[in-house]
Amino acid sequence: MKFAQKNHLPVHRWPPDNVDERFDVGVVVSFGCLLHERLINKFPYGILNVHPSLLPRWRGPAPIFHTILHGDTVTGVTIMQIRPLRFDVGPILNQELHQVPVDCTAEELGAALATKGAHLLINTLMTLSERIAHKREQEKTGATFAPKINTSMSWMVWEEQTCDQIHRLYRAIGSRMHLRTVWMGRTIRLLEFVGKCHISLSDQNRKPVPGSVTYQKESNTLAVCCKDGWVGFKAVLLKKRLTAADFYNGYLHQSLQRKEPCQTVEGLFVSRKGGNAAHQMRENSAL
Repeated sequence: MKFAQKNHLPVHRWPPDNVDERFDVGVVVSFGCLLHERLINKFPYGILNVHPSLLPRWRGPAPIFHTILHGDTVTGVTIMQIRPLRFDVGPILNQELHQVPVDCTAEELGAALATKGAHLLINTLMTLSERIAHKREQEKTGATFAPKINTSMSWMVWEEQTCDQIHRLYRAIGSRMHLRTVWMGRTIRLLEFVGKCHISLSDQNRKPVPGSVTYQKESNTLAVCCKDGWVGFKAVLLKKRLTAADFYNGYLHQSLQRKEPCQTVEGLFVSRKGGNAAHQMRENSAL
């Protein structure tokens, strides 16, 4: 709204008090309101939606987040017509693929798809009559839902999540919220994810349990055991931000003097289940 006002563009409040019939087509992007048939019918060419996924995959409000979270290598942009009182189910007018770069974050992918979507929308509007004549209904198979991001997704489940899954989760939500776990009954936020760590244990007969924590002095990294290996973080947030060295000196030095990961109750990052990203991935895999 500030941009529109600064550039002297007309601003219309939602819901509209009155929409006359001088408009040919409507366009919505990231618009979280259902549209009634009487409103859609006021536009001779309907209302178009620019959606950042290859529909019917990732219908819903957070397709980019779920694209990264689930490790999709290909995504895209879809231009579709809005159906009354339903989200992301209308016929497709135009669609373009986009290769997801390796280690891309949701923020980076969103910027790339926004640019691609703008060009695709212009192309669609320039050939609108032809696009509408050749529109196609969405496939009934392959539909998945992309629910909103919420803080419950940031809780770690060390025994269920692999190194790769944690990496994808960090790239998906890291620009909006921190990954979280429980330390001695308190929430601890995990900062500056560095990826998979290679740990050489002194006692090969004692297998670390998921959530075990150790400190790598040479790289100043906290390494945490997960389902299939170790992942590293450079800092944590308790009451204040602590570097890995600070956390080691304040909490881990007794167990680290024995040259093995912490395996006491006090030396574990504890999982918190229910509504987290691991749960979301199981739910979507069942669709």
